Amino acid sequence: MNITRKAAFHTLGCKLNYAETSAISRTLEGGGFTVVDFSQPADVYVINTCSVTANADKECKLIVRNALAVSPEAFVVIVGCYAQLKPEAISAIPGVDLVLGASEKFKLLNYLDDLSKKTSASVFSCEIETANFFVEAWSAGDRTRSFLKVQDGCDYTCTFCTIPLARGNSRSDTVENVVKNASAIALSGIKEVVLTGVNLGDFGKGLNGGKKKDLTFIDLIRELDEVEGIERFRISSIEPNLLTDEVIEFVSASKRFVPHFHIPLQSGSDRILKIMRRRYLTALYTDRIAHIRRVMPHACIGVDVIVGFPGETEADFLETYNYLNTLDISYLHVFTYSQRDNTPASVMPDQVPMNERKKRNKMLRILSVKKLRQFYEHQLGTTRNVLFEHQGPTGVMHGFTDNYVKVTTAYRPGFQNELVEVKLTGISADGLVNIDERAFLSISRRMQEKALG
Repeated sequence: MNITRKAAFHTLGCKLNYAETSAISRTLEGGGFTVVDFSQPADVYVINTCSVTANADKECKLIVRNALAVSPEAFVVIVGCYAQLKPEAISAIPGVDLVLGASEKFKLLNYLDDLSKKTSASVFSCEIETANFFVEAWSAGDRTRSFLKVQDGCDYTCTFCTIPLARGNSRSDTVENVVKNASAIALSGIKEVVLTGVNLGDFGKGLNGGKKKDLTFIDLIRELDEVEGIERFRISSIEPNLLTDEVIEFVSASKRFVPHFHIPLQSGSDRILKIMRRRYLTALYTDRIAHIRRVMPHACIGVDVIVGFPGETEADFLETYNYLNTLDISYLHVFTYSQRDNTPASVMPDQVPMNERKKRNKMLRILSVKKLRQFYEHQLGTTRNVLFEHQGPTGVMHGFTDNYVKVTTAYRPGFQNELVEVKLTGISADGLVNIDERAFLSISRRMQEKALG
């Protein structure tokens, strides 16, 4: 008698991790597993970790304990960036049975013949130089959007970052295969695809495991713009030095690429940028923002910034704060610097006290709230397409405009994963944007009439 085995997944970190978790879960489903929610009893629990998370070890231990509280005899597997960087530390966590590094995580099914609990975890890691191949991945758990992996690894040497140590050198999928995967996603009914990678703008390097860079990011997005069935393509994050005039101009006139950019800055101080070994200074960053605003005044622009980097003085931080305050951007993702083993920054002098790092983080988060409010206010009175999502716990539904304004309205059956043109009318008490309900109700009636034939 065949008994179906159950597997559950928990993902930490970036959109790329979510895409890879989904790919691994499909592999297990193909091997006869049923995938269930992580809160449910399962035979295997898989935790996909992140090296950027400040408390990766603590988080991992807590998630393992939560899983074993539901299924004490379950087989626990840890994969992902933290598993590659700290395999021995993870293997020492009580209840962990298997640790897979960067090359092995996609072969998980091969390790699941015997699901009996182990007295000590088995570790299958690798030298990161051997992780020089590309494995395709995309997420399919959300009926509204999918994260599509097109690039992996990074050749940059930023002094604070462990990603090259966890994922290896920059490498890419082929344009043809990305287009094929996007078309497959379209057939599933998903209408928005978010392109993901470690260094997305570096697409084209390491194609098919080679070193020659024949195609670039602009070649990829030109081809994707012709994919039928996907209404929106969104660029997850792109380095300012790789966000070319050509890419900006293309998005401004694109059929499917939306006016939304997320551009890492990390510091508004040129002195700190040089210590970080970033590949640009603020002059170039300012130029990128100005160019976007010239051709897409309505575009949403998000910014990553790190506070408390070693040697960042009060004057350096205020330079960053004032620079961001004057910059025409929409929101911030603020990260508090934390030391990472085997990075140059971890041994730099003049480490900033943690209480000071937290104070600077709070200041920038407050600035981010103000920036987002200003951006939303500038969008009021405009009419934009919204892709609506599922019903929330309070009986409302949310959606995002093409330029990433989050709207809220009463839940209506049938509108999930529907693109609806609405007028933005005001800002709600929770900071989201309200829409013209009369126009919405008119659209709802037309949809009902269409459904009735």
